[in-house]
Amino acid sequence: MASGPGRQGPPRRRRDEGDDGGMGDVLVRLYRCATVVKGGRRFSFGALVVVGDRGGRVGYGYGKANEVPHAVEKGAKYAKRRLVKVPMRGTTVPHRVVGRFGSSRVALIPAAPGTGVIASSAVRAVLELAGFKDVLTKCYGSTSPKNVVKAVFSGLGQLRTRDQVERLRGVRLDLPADTYVQAAAAPAALESFSSGD
Repeated sequence: MASGPGRQGPPRRRRDEGDDGGMGDVLVRLYRCATVVKGGRRFSFGALVVVGDRGGRVGYGYGKANEVPHAVEKGAKYAKRRLVKVPMRGTTVPHRVVGRFGSSRVALIPAAPGTGVIASSAVRAVLELAGFKDVLTKCYGSTSPKNVVKAVFSGLGQLRTRDQVERLRGVRLDLPADTYVQAAAAPAALESFSSGD
């Protein structure tokens, strides 16, 4: 199915072959911009690209050029410059978190093994390339891919592992290891978020 300016199809996937440590990238959205000149319309393209190694490192970039391949290439180059390390807990996120950017909000909720990544195409691209396999998500507000991707990165930046929390607070947490994952995976977690905020 062709993905024109009015349609939003699934993200286009491609795998980089090279010596960049097994980095994969996903074209989340391709934007076409037209400017009217004397001889007609001149088109330029913007590409929102997410890059990751599926092992805890992920980044995003936005490249603009007059040709689609150059825009995607530039987006991937910018994304590789902005890689961030993401804390993981097995195959899911360590705890529930809400990322915000502009009017977009994205809730990331831990899930039991085998659940899969329940997310929209933009959120799924980021989480899968980061290496997560079991996450529940919910988007609120604006669903613009640019804002949603930035909101996901805002949420990922708030994640802390158990060891990091103990080190930051200077205390020892006595919670059983799986208590908060089971509680967060319950369907009521989404209801409490939507009614409370």
